[in-house]
Amino acid sequence: MDIVVNEELKAYIDPLTPDEYEALERSLLAEGCRDSLVLWGNVLVDGHNRYGICRKHDLPFNTVQNTRFQSMDDVHLWMIEQHLGRRSVSDFQRGVLALRKREILQERRSRARPVEEEAGAVPEATPSVTVAEPPAKPEPLPSRQAIAREARLSNSQVVMIEKIQKQAAPEVVAAVKSGVLSINAAAAVATLPEDEQRAAAVAGDDELKQAAKRVREAKRKPRKEPEAGDEDMPTLRRRVAELSAEVIELKADNEALREQLARWERSANP
Repeated sequence: MDIVVNEELKAYIDPLTPDEYEALERSLLAEGCRDSLVLWGNVLVDGHNRYGICRKHDLPFNTVQNTRFQSMDDVHLWMIEQHLGRRSVSDFQRGVLALRKREILQERRSRARPVEEEAGAVPEATPSVTVAEPPAKPEPLPSRQAIAREARLSNSQVVMIEKIQKQAAPEVVAAVKSGVLSINAAAAVATLPEDEQRAAAVAGDDELKQAAKRVREAKRKPRKEPEAGDEDMPTLRRRVAELSAEVIELKADNEALREQLARWERSANP
């Protein structure tokens, strides 16, 4: 069988870093290709890096057909679920994949809605007409909490990843993918105008981090020391509200750090 490499599928998941690719190549040369490549017909679905390395070094490999795929959406969902379970995938990548899964399910629901409406329109009854049962309703969309659980992230991290996807310049996205910026820092930089984001990225990694720091500091309004007798009840309530907002932000930061520390501990003590 001539295996077909679909470039769109090959690029659907972020590529390995050069170090990861070299490690995979060393492993295949030492131990062979133990895992079968997954095909849909003759289209390669999973194992693009292994396939390329095996062809390069003339290594033998096995293939397996996934007969459950009915559409490209099925292929994409399967690829997402496979990569969500891999330890090598970063927090940001897992969040992006889980949100991408939700988008696919949303598009399916949108496509199914006209069909449901058409099926629900009952024609005038005649002795020769049989009304078909409406199609089964699509599964409900996952909530943000469900997305967070599947991606092994906190709710606040999912919110920040959504913000990065919608507002961040490509240079900022590249920085968080490479690990230069944390998810929290990238979300902060993403609130800046795009030209300021690009300028900070051009200035270097340190400037990007400083930009994130400046955004966080700007969120905290300067506190003016009240004069004697000025601290009336409305002022006190306003101060309490400001402090409560700061506490919420700090809790989100702490939650993200605890999640990251827990993952480091699990990876260090498998």
